[in-house]
Amino acid sequence: MLVRWLIGAAVLALLPLAAHAQSYDERPAKPVLSTEGFNFERRIVEIAMRDGVKLHTVILVPKGAKDAGILMTRTPYNADGLTSLQKSGDLGAVLDGYDSAPDVVVGGGYIRVVQDVRGKYGSQGIYMMNPAQAGTKWNPTKTDDSTDTYDTIDWLVKHLPESNGKVGILGISYDGFLPLMALINPHPALKVAVPMNPMVDGWRGDDWFHNGAFRQTNMPYVWEQVATKDNSSPWISSYADDYDLYLNGGSAGAIGKAHGLEQIGFWNKIVAHPAYDSFWAEQAMDTVLAKQPLKVPTMLVASQWDQKDIYGATAVYRALKSKDAGGDMVYLSMGPWYHGQEIGAASNLGPVKWDQDTGKTWRRTVLSPFLAHYLKGIPMDVAPVTVFESGTNEWRRSDRWPIAEATTPLYLKPGEKLGFDATPGDVQTVDYVSDPAKPVTFVPRPVAPIGYDGDHWTGWLTSDQRPVSSRPDVLSFTGAVLTAPVKIAGVPVVHLTASTSGTDSDWVVKLIDVYPDQVPGDRAMGGYQLAVAMDIFRGRYREGLGNPKPIAANVPLKYEFALPASDHVFLPGHRIMVQVQSSWFPLYDRNPQSFVPNIFFAKPGDYVKATQKIVVSGADASFVALPVVQ
Repeated sequence: MLVRWLIGAAVLALLPLAAHAQSYDERPAKPVLSTEGFNFERRIVEIAMRDGVKLHTVILVPKGAKDAGILMTRTPYNADGLTSLQKSGDLGAVLDGYDSAPDVVVGGGYIRVVQDVRGKYGSQGIYMMNPAQAGTKWNPTKTDDSTDTYDTIDWLVKHLPESNGKVGILGISYDGFLPLMALINPHPALKVAVPMNPMVDGWRGDDWFHNGAFRQTNMPYVWEQVATKDNSSPWISSYADDYDLYLNGGSAGAIGKAHGLEQIGFWNKIVAHPAYDSFWAEQAMDTVLAKQPLKVPTMLVASQWDQKDIYGATAVYRALKSKDAGGDMVYLSMGPWYHGQEIGAASNLGPVKWDQDTGKTWRRTVLSPFLAHYLKGIPMDVAPVTVFESGTNEWRRSDRWPIAEATTPLYLKPGEKLGFDATPGDVQTVDYVSDPAKPVTFVPRPVAPIGYDGDHWTGWLTSDQRPVSSRPDVLSFTGAVLTAPVKIAGVPVVHLTASTSGTDSDWVVKLIDVYPDQVPGDRAMGGYQLAVAMDIFRGRYREGLGNPKPIAANVPLKYEFALPASDHVFLPGHRIMVQVQSSWFPLYDRNPQSFVPNIFFAKPGDYVKATQKIVVSGADASFVALPVVQ
């Protein structure tokens, strides 16, 4: 007992020393960062909206700024993180920010504002993915991204004495959708908008669907973006190959349930609206803005190989340009980029080289003078349409887009040939068997998760199509070697006449530039199959995008759908190819090829093989109408 008492006493005697030792820390309680060498002042403001909700806003004011324009970006991707300081190395601290094109922002001397949208990161309030206009059945609240932008601009012009009272808004992707919302009842101080690669219509051809086929590889994004305020809950997968993940998981609905997506309100909306009903149509920003007065000069920025939002920018351009009576309010830029590449280095896309840094050229000659004109009053020489012409690799200026309409038919012919002359006579077909158990990949396996590391995701639209050309379930119609250039500048349109032994089917059509077998000085491009434009169409919507119907089995039927816009020259020595297939996996969910009311809930027994027959001769021969510039 005595020994135990002595030990206890010794321990008690040591406790004050231990407590004292733990109170010593070589770190300051709250470090104060040195601003030595900084060329800006960073201000953090919680700006109150009309309903009292405060939005976290980072403001970067260049030192010595006076009469400066304001460039703002609203984002769901963490304003603090996107404006955080970078290790300076030997460059010193710089004014930077997300979606900025730093050379344009810094060079222009703009006040930079980045704000978290409602419910994300530092901002208060609820979160809805791409919320619709306030007061509609899809948004019963009294606020939306247009009212929040208005209230934010109102605060900025009243509280930033260094500004000239002129505000511009720009952003990419989701952050490109937000400038479009700002055009609804815009604040008088909003003088210019630059929506880059914006999310516009999630069903027709942007993030969630393409012509009814669901982009299931975006399911991790839905979970991570909505599940938590700060994106801290990751999507978990035990697969190294996404092909196995989505194939073994079954339908997209089954995969979503297994991963907990049924907890997410936006996911439940996607699953409940697989067709193009009012949920999608009434929120499509091209439709919404077509009903608004045109008050703010706007430049829509599109990427010809945008792997995320290839549809939206040109759709909004079409909707707004018809309202531009003076011809000086709506502009379009389209470059040879992946999603958002225009703000960075852009001398190539995968192995395809452009002979110049197209991003830098565009920022210097188009974006910078465009913003300076409206925020500083400096005269500009920017064409209404600025488009990069791949093939010749030259920038072109125009007063309109498209340059040509899709009126030149390129026919699919017997023997998997291709030509501008139709094959007369009796009906002939070329067939293949589509098996949902062995779907065609959109990139070679193993399929990595979506990400911006390497060229897997950023460059997949320009990836070589040869890996699938020899598959028995892919038809490759190839034309003769060209002796003269063929220039297209517009929207190719697919006119497919086909039958299926099933009662539903997907149709994937690709317009491809086949390089010569040898390319001097660029061995990697020898025989390369560069997809110029390609997309998918879910057959059940043949009679109406909002009206899914079973397909009559073994009956040749006509399908018509547009491919993404393209400005390209097929050069002499090259050949033109059109590929046709019925799956594009795992990017898009598998069509079971037997009609079910909602493919999200397809059962294993619903997935069946189908024989697909493409009509290649006679009056109803299949063709792709090209927008050929004569």
